[in-house]
Amino acid sequence: MSMRARAARVRALLLTLVAFLVLAATATGCTGGGDDRPRIVVTTNILGDITREIAGDEAGVSVLMKPNADPHSFGLSAVQAAELENADLVVHNGLGLEENVLRHVEAARAAGVATFAAGEAADPLSFHTGAADVDGEPDPHFWTDPDRVRKAAGLLADRIVEHVEGVDEKTVRDNAARYDGQLGDLTAWMEKTFAAVPEDRRALVTNHHVFGYLADRFGLRVIGAVVPSGTTLASPSSSDLRSLTQAMEKAGVRTVFVDSSQPTRLAEVLRQEMGGDVDVVALYSESLTEKGQGAGTYLDMMRANTTAMAEGLTGD
Repeated sequence: MSMRARAARVRALLLTLVAFLVLAATATGCTGGGDDRPRIVVTTNILGDITREIAGDEAGVSVLMKPNADPHSFGLSAVQAAELENADLVVHNGLGLEENVLRHVEAARAAGVATFAAGEAADPLSFHTGAADVDGEPDPHFWTDPDRVRKAAGLLADRIVEHVEGVDEKTVRDNAARYDGQLGDLTAWMEKTFAAVPEDRRALVTNHHVFGYLADRFGLRVIGAVVPSGTTLASPSSSDLRSLTQAMEKAGVRTVFVDSSQPTRLAEVLRQEMGGDVDVVALYSESLTEKGQGAGTYLDMMRANTTAMAEGLTGD
């Protein structure tokens, strides 16, 4: 065996050993520097922030999706998949959002792990736009309506108390009540902010269909999306872009809202289609950022988005 082959074999053996040790630590609850608290594993970082607010210090909360990632396309390592199957509770969206993670959640459920599908618990809406190809499909982006987050958060507190052994119920309930109050304040502030937007300017165009719940809750109209789908994994056709430009011209819309973590190439194409007379405004629609980077928490994200949308809709 050559020296190069031997070195490659040693590297492979070392990687296998590291993976085994991490899996063993996860299975025995020894991850996180000796943290022996019960474990809650959450798929997306928005749900992760909400879960941490409710669980507090009563449980260790692991979030699989990194900041600024795309929930439709992020995947898991073997270690993360094992972490799911060794959790006390798995929190996920439940409406097909985490497209590459669903099979791992199902495997954890089949192994007997308790799961909570937050989107399914939040009175989900169907996509509803002018594009018939998305009508009727469940919309997973429920968090753009803070009232639905309030409902999901209350039910999540119930699941934590029921399934996560060792937590103090009063602490969890107190955490949930405090956070519910903050969500109520957020809703009131959003209502006041959007009420200042003139009726004829409450028309949304986004990079893909993500703000249906917000529009429904706060009286906005969804004109269309650059990607006419509820997932970023789809692609628009030339006829899709042409239909969207026509709809925007008819509605007098000159602003497109795009996710700050997604490429703006398609929005720029739309700008060119309309002769350059389009403003592209970045939002934090599907992922939190690192702390201090604009949307480190769900509350930060919603306030930043509401401010940017109100200014983008009312600007000349």
